[in-house]
Amino acid sequence: MLRILHLTGSAVSDFYADLSRLYAADCLEAVADPDRYEPHIAFVSPDGRWCFPAGLTRDEIAAAPTTSVSEAIAHLQSLDLHLVVPQMFCLPGMTTYRSLLDLLGLPYVGNRPETMALGAHKARARAAVSAAGVPVPAGEVVRRGQEPTLAPPVVVKPVDADNSHGVSLVLDAADYPAALAEALEHAGPDGEVLVETYVALGREVRCGVIERDGELVALPLEEYAVDEATKPIRDAADKITRRDDGDLQLVAKDADHAWIVEREDPLTEVVGELAKRCHRALGCRDYSLFDFRVDVDGRAWFLEAGLYCSFARQSVVAVMAAADGIEVGDLFASMLVRLR
Repeated sequence: MLRILHLTGSAVSDFYADLSRLYAADCLEAVADPDRYEPHIAFVSPDGRWCFPAGLTRDEIAAAPTTSVSEAIAHLQSLDLHLVVPQMFCLPGMTTYRSLLDLLGLPYVGNRPETMALGAHKARARAAVSAAGVPVPAGEVVRRGQEPTLAPPVVVKPVDADNSHGVSLVLDAADYPAALAEALEHAGPDGEVLVETYVALGREVRCGVIERDGELVALPLEEYAVDEATKPIRDAADKITRRDDGDLQLVAKDADHAWIVEREDPLTEVVGELAKRCHRALGCRDYSLFDFRVDVDGRAWFLEAGLYCSFARQSVVAVMAAADGIEVGDLFASMLVRLR
């Protein structure tokens, strides 16, 4: 029996805490196997306090006693865990809290904190994959008070935000100030914005990579509903919304927004090879996920990395794997081989 901790919540915001709850709750249900796994939950709140709830509803979290970090560490050690599934999507959750797991000697599924930090910084990630021969659009990093030098059309986005927050398409240089202001509103403390040459459509796809039996396997592509005339780029509204009850809802999972590409599509092999190159360039482990823009001539351009998988049924890597005949429970089990 493997004692598995699902590390959830966010040290940054209620939004990321709710996003973590959304994915982790489904993961707990999707991979449940009482004959093999003994699940435990840790939840980190934006005030830095920890709790160990019985489940991930708001009421279950509210009912769990809160602890300090030192008390939480003592409790983690008392559980005699075999492994951890990181389910935190804020930057500290992807980096600092994974480093804590390393410090405590707790093995975990997924990428190391230094890889997560590299992937979360869009400018550094594109530099790393470009050095490995993956095409990237022309781009520059602009800091607060600086002016871009790239001529429109360009896409302006914070270097370290997720879910398309603060992303704008600039078609005229006169629109730069508003786009930069929007990006800076969502940027981290360094106030860095990536300005990137717009790649005319084409198509926009995502490719997941998993490590299976010692080999890198590129999963079927997921394609997104973008259109040069009416929807040239995806924005935050295409990804996540809040329902009337206050909980988050994943928009990008319905057929109007995304679909799996047939493996016979020639783009699958092209993007798959680029994705595997990105996986190696960023030092990924277990799995990875990359966005590509495909231009009118069929050339694929790297946009960004998303180096996490929650093992929820709606998680992109899990959806891609299922399309390849690998159900989420089997995908999860395959990731544990490295940890035994």
